[in-house]
Amino acid sequence: MIVVRAPLRISFVGGGTDIGDFYRRHPGRVISTAIDKYVYVVINRTPLIPKVSARYSVSETVNKPDELQHTRIKAALLDLGIGRGIEIGSFASLPAKTGLGSSSSFSVALMKGLHAFNGRKLDKGEAAEEASRLEIELLGEPIGKQDQYASAFGGFNVIQFNPNESVDVNPVLLDYKKRLGLENSILLFFTGITRAASSVLTEQKSNIDKKMDTLKQMAESVHEFEKKLLAGDFKGLGEMLHQAWLRKKSLASNVSNSAIDDFYGAGMDSGAWGGKILGAGGGGCVMLLVPEEKKPAVREAMKKVAISRNLEEFREIPVKFVQSGAEIVFNGDENR
Repeated sequence: MIVVRAPLRISFVGGGTDIGDFYRRHPGRVISTAIDKYVYVVINRTPLIPKVSARYSVSETVNKPDELQHTRIKAALLDLGIGRGIEIGSFASLPAKTGLGSSSSFSVALMKGLHAFNGRKLDKGEAAEEASRLEIELLGEPIGKQDQYASAFGGFNVIQFNPNESVDVNPVLLDYKKRLGLENSILLFFTGITRAASSVLTEQKSNIDKKMDTLKQMAESVHEFEKKLLAGDFKGLGEMLHQAWLRKKSLASNVSNSAIDDFYGAGMDSGAWGGKILGAGGGGCVMLLVPEEKKPAVREAMKKVAISRNLEEFREIPVKFVQSGAEIVFNGDENR
């Protein structure tokens, strides 16, 4: 049995510039951190059971991989030439489609685990690239690479996507007080609204030619965000997040909606410095940077919006930053 754990992430600024149609013409850049919420993938070798099993929100048992309904598992098994005699299960700290990169974290964990199943150890960069290849090339999803790299590497990083397809991962070396200060300033709320990132990114991708200047500004803003972060200017970070959110909303018509606008407006009116929707948009999590004395008011305002819209899944999500990226936490196959 092989058990792989991959963290979810919070992306601050630069999201959207990690899409190939942009970074092949101008370097893309994001700043993000891995958080203490995870996707787990368990892979079990079943030589006496010549079937393929996949267990997630439903359970599938089929005779061969191409009969699976789970698109990622099916594509990965077919690509790596893995046939029968395998069981794959997945578990997560949070629901899917929350904007925290869980789909790509799953892909990173899956590819890292399946390569280990085949006897090959992937380093961080290889795990990120294999997950990106699975999602972008094999499945044709209109997404970028930031989530795969954030999950594979872990930690707090500036990640640059270069026109020649290389990727630079540069750690942001925060001292303990600034790290703790930023953690303590973040309030993260799951709106209770889920959406598939591809539904938002398809339109965003089609608008890249028209939005090149905006995307360049988003990529260049990463350096300024890093400077404010290293200086401990959390109010300035919140203001930058607010400007980034306004830019992001201009990229596609479905990045926001009336419910998201209500949540964000309630947070800002209650004293937040700034914030954004995490992920592609349209639902998922709202992140706000909030001074300590304003937190009770912000929490109450967000709850009122959720109640008014009957969003029963709404909840606050406590988060901490983590250094570890995707890792194999158990490999019983090593001694085979």
